[in-house]
Amino acid sequence: MNEFERRVAETTGQGLFSREIEILQVNLGFRCNQRCAHCHLEASPMQGEMMHWPTMELILEAAASADCRLVDLTGGAPELNPNFCRFVAALRQEDHPVQVRTNLTVLLEPGMEEMPEFFRDRQIQLVASLPCYLKDNVSAQRGDGVYEKSVEAIKRLNALGYGSEPTLPINLVYNPGGPFLPPSQSALEEDYHRELRHRFGITFTRLLTITNMPLGRFRKELARQCQERSYLDLLRKSFNPKTVNGLMCRRQISVGWDGTLYDCDFNLALGLPVNHGAPDHIRSFRPGDLKIRRVSTGEHCFACTAGSGSSCGGALV
Repeated sequence: MNEFERRVAETTGQGLFSREIEILQVNLGFRCNQRCAHCHLEASPMQGEMMHWPTMELILEAAASADCRLVDLTGGAPELNPNFCRFVAALRQEDHPVQVRTNLTVLLEPGMEEMPEFFRDRQIQLVASLPCYLKDNVSAQRGDGVYEKSVEAIKRLNALGYGSEPTLPINLVYNPGGPFLPPSQSALEEDYHRELRHRFGITFTRLLTITNMPLGRFRKELARQCQERSYLDLLRKSFNPKTVNGLMCRRQISVGWDGTLYDCDFNLALGLPVNHGAPDHIRSFRPGDLKIRRVSTGEHCFACTAGSGSSCGGALV
């Protein structure tokens, strides 16, 4: 056992094991129209990794066999995959609930003019990145002009019913601007609702707080500022055993752009696939062997158990 697994074992009596597959998370590629400072995958407009249609067909079969409650599409910017709309339409035709993780600004790119209506017409759930309600903080993390474009995109989505219609949720995502833990999710959500409504008249469904992973560009910046060790120590010292039951790797599995299976998108960033004898590629997807599997872990996993916990669905406790 590594250090993280030993801490988990103090709570569970064993290493970390999954329990079921509620969510099938699919990374459609690393290409993105942004180049964010905190990105664990180091996505950018220059990245060429992209999922192809034959892999998507295997995922359609896997989603049916796993009987998962949600297919969660991510990237990069998943909308930039040439087969994105075809894949989403096929998933919805099979009645799979679909969630898309959007950076918002991609919806203003050329060729994306009809994407908001495409989302609405198929009742796609949205998780949208907006790491702060203040312009300066967003600009520092995501680049100049991103704040204004994000607000414009949310306004367009609001006009279509997102954030007000029960079937059209849009959840915003907060990431800390530095090497510290997120504040209380519920308190920060109140601030977001108040400030965004007052400043722009825009609404959203929920706020999700996600701890920055010590991976990718964020880890490089920590190293540059000689803060890597202190941040890792903070994550370890903030380990909260109450978060272990809700860890996302226990209820979901991630499919990389090339079909490789991972316990989560962060393990994907590390090239750490499903292990311990479980199938590690979508070609050999077997729900029975994957529902209860030993999860591959490392020191980065402390980010998910620090403080109130962190997952793709926000705080855990």
